[in-house]
Amino acid sequence: MKALIELEESEGVQLLRKATYYKTYFVDNNFAILVMDLGVGVSVPVFTRYARDLEQRLKGKLGMRVKIIPKANDVRGLAIHLLYPARVLGVNTVWLPDGSIEYVVRVTKRDERRMGRAKEVYERILSEMLGKKVHIKSGY
Repeated sequence: MKALIELEESEGVQLLRKATYYKTYFVDNNFAILVMDLGVGVSVPVFTRYARDLEQRLKGKLGMRVKIIPKANDVRGLAIHLLYPARVLGVNTVWLPDGSIEYVVRVTKRDERRMGRAKEVYERILSEMLGKKVHIKSGY
């Protein structure tokens, strides 16, 4: 939060004036996920275009990789923004006999191969954000 305030005040990042900060998730001490509403809508290409500059500036200040995603009310919306540019084909809800729920996020085979080892990191991030177990599987 301190880095965001410094960016707004000292570097004059106008985008932060209308932004709303919700939460930060830290992964492995070298990756941070910021949940923010930048006031530019939630369309993936538009949001990403505005968020990229801010991500680069925060990366320089924090010394770690940063990804900014908007607050989403559904699993699919969250997965689409987190996994972009990978294409999310769909999200399945799996109800287990013990009463718990898990989610399966389906992506294309090509995008799953492109993610490589980062797939497990994204599964952990989604699981922490949703409070449920999440698996990423290739679809078609």
